[in-house]
Amino acid sequence: WAVYISEAEKYDKALVERWKSDMEGLLIFAGLFSASLTAFLIESYKSLSPDQGAIMIALLERIAQQQLNASDPGITAQFTGPSTSSLACNTLWFLSLGLSLSCALIATLVQQWARDFLQNTEMRPAPIVRARIFSYLYFGLQRFGMHAMVEFIPFLLHLSLLLFFAGLVAFLLPINIVVTAAAGVILGLISVTYFSFTILPIISADSPYRTPLSSAVWAF
Repeated sequence: WAVYISEAEKYDKALVERWKSDMEGLLIFAGLFSASLTAFLIESYKSLSPDQGAIMIALLERIAQQQLNASDPGITAQFTGPSTSSLACNTLWFLSLGLSLSCALIATLVQQWARDFLQNTEMRPAPIVRARIFSYLYFGLQRFGMHAMVEFIPFLLHLSLLLFFAGLVAFLLPINIVVTAAAGVILGLISVTYFSFTILPIISADSPYRTPLSSAVWAF
């Protein structure tokens, strides 16, 4: 039992420490990305609200017409909602922010689960009891798909980044077509590269390039 416990302890600790290290990196990146995205949203969400200046001008024109008793109704106070590009941009960016924060939350939970796992394996000093605990907890990780959960978290962050770039294209569209085209090219290159990295391990098993979706595509 001592040999089994020693080997299981080395493997489990290495696995859990790797998970904790990966989650720390994801937390740092998700935090920085969410802060940067929030700065964009502070400016972009204003376009969802009616333009108060335009509303005031239209109302003043209407009042002036009524005071002059003009027979021609002229310009009426017509208020339009946000543009399609504004709706698309804000929708994509808010979705991106939600995914980024969700990624940070799940990463925090994984760190807690990893600490609990190590703590539970060290609670019983008797070798046979510890061996059974190691086996029981490890099979629990496999049964509930802990490995798949850990691999799925980076995909949320990747999807959040893609949504951000898509929202950036929608944000730039009414401003300048040249800048929009440049951003669209970057988004297209990133998407093609990500797709290539996803399917490369399926085409060539010795490929070092992969994404969190590679395992799912391989299983399918």
